[in-house]
Amino acid sequence: MGKVHCECGQPNSEGTLICQRCGKPLEKQEAESTLLNMRYEGAARRSKTYTSTIVDKVWVFFSSVKVGIWILVILLFASALGSVFPQEVFIPGDQNASFFYREEYGFLGQLYYDLGFHNLYSSWWYMLLLASLGISLIIASLDRVVPLYKSLSKQRVTRHKIFLSKQRLFSKTQTQSSENEQLVHLFKENLRKKRYKVREDQGNILAEKNRFARWGPYVNHIGIIIFLIGCMLRYFPGMYVDETMWVREGEQATVPSTDSTLYVENERFFVEYYDESDETFQDALDRNVDPVVKTFQTDVILFEEDADVIGVQGEKNEVARQEIRVNEPLRYEGISLYQTQYKLNELNQLSFTLENKETGESYGRMDVDLFDPQTEYELEDGYKVEVMGYFPDYYMNDQNQPSTRSRIPDNPYFFFKMFTPETPEGEVSFVGIQDNREPLGENEYKMTFVDVVMKNVSILTVRKDYTIPFLIVGATIFMIGLVQGAYWMHRRIWLQKVDGEWWLAGHTNKSWVALQRDMNGVIEGTTITKPIDQSEKKTTSKKNESGEG
Repeated sequence: MGKVHCECGQPNSEGTLICQRCGKPLEKQEAESTLLNMRYEGAARRSKTYTSTIVDKVWVFFSSVKVGIWILVILLFASALGSVFPQEVFIPGDQNASFFYREEYGFLGQLYYDLGFHNLYSSWWYMLLLASLGISLIIASLDRVVPLYKSLSKQRVTRHKIFLSKQRLFSKTQTQSSENEQLVHLFKENLRKKRYKVREDQGNILAEKNRFARWGPYVNHIGIIIFLIGCMLRYFPGMYVDETMWVREGEQATVPSTDSTLYVENERFFVEYYDESDETFQDALDRNVDPVVKTFQTDVILFEEDADVIGVQGEKNEVARQEIRVNEPLRYEGISLYQTQYKLNELNQLSFTLENKETGESYGRMDVDLFDPQTEYELEDGYKVEVMGYFPDYYMNDQNQPSTRSRIPDNPYFFFKMFTPETPEGEVSFVGIQDNREPLGENEYKMTFVDVVMKNVSILTVRKDYTIPFLIVGATIFMIGLVQGAYWMHRRIWLQKVDGEWWLAGHTNKSWVALQRDMNGVIEGTTITKPIDQSEKKTTSKKNESGEG
């Protein structure tokens, strides 16, 4: 930076409004004003000095408070937009997102999905907004706090008389030289009673307290930045997990989004209902047609795979066993498994036989796993059935074609191609439970539904959150800064001998009435004149110039 030299010999950085040593105004506009601009102590700010290079322009842009406010407004609007409909993570796990939003919310829901608002909080542009807000806070803080800290840490006791006369609270007092020593002693005693830190130089006095209050807004910014970092870390792999997993009774399932390979086995699931004859809850039970659930529980075993080679399945070792109920999760190495929902009697396996329609003779039995059907089933005597298509939750879409709402077999249908010695080229059937259609014409053979296997399903929520410490620390620091800046104020009082008079001046960053009360208190018992508020004189002068009052 270029240097501007004051008459006191102090070199000041280009853009400085008030000499950082003596306090004399360096700008003509400041010298002619009624009151000094004490914002940031008149120190030079980078954003107000350099604007030529690309780095300067980026710095100027993000250092603007208006830009920061606009980023915050856009971020709040986007956050509100994301709450119009549920985010995809909160819709039922068995639902297809595109179908769910269209069916539940119509055209607006489909538009919401097409625009990507169903995953808004993890979108690249939302992350960019969060990053922009953080950058704005960092640059805006550095642009202000660095020059302010330098000015306050190096401020001198004796200041230029223009500096004193242009403070908002100011007074002059003619005194006898014989009274000076007693006046200064009493003045300092009164200041110390009010807990001011007193500095003295050449008989001049600077009293100051609560300087730490000036850093309140910047402590706020630090807290917000740490909080934003915590929010953004939620989208880094391994830092945050909040997913749903379905575990069928008697089966194992992989725990999603975990660093190590964990498996959960649903050993047993049961639901307990309130006894309808229980008089304690009789009124509530009478209002419900269906049985009222008292509790539901999953007995689980947690396994961890011990695999030395990636991609090679290792031995599964039991690491935990627990009965999981609502608000009683299983916790293991930062991961929590919560019992959230359940589904009773879910279709798990359908059994069919290949039957001759004319004779009624059956040729073998095929058991179809509804979650992993085979592509081909070999029956007896050269008979076989090929699975041409599978629709776990069948419905006819807008194009009048078979489709599925989800992967959950709530309404399973199959396209079967049946091969027999009489029909070597195969016959096609469209088959569901107690429903057998022949889309390509009449067949000699049909698929006959004979049996079903159902299982209870426990729906668990997997949660892991390593960002909580960031959020707690950020929120705590933010509250400290809020209290620091809201309940204290930085106050300074100068008493200086100028041209045979005692000049009294005072400055605070807020609450001028409180400062004036302090100044009136510290001059009690002395002959010093009470300070006047020069901002009122400035206001009166403006009214007179405009012909008012």
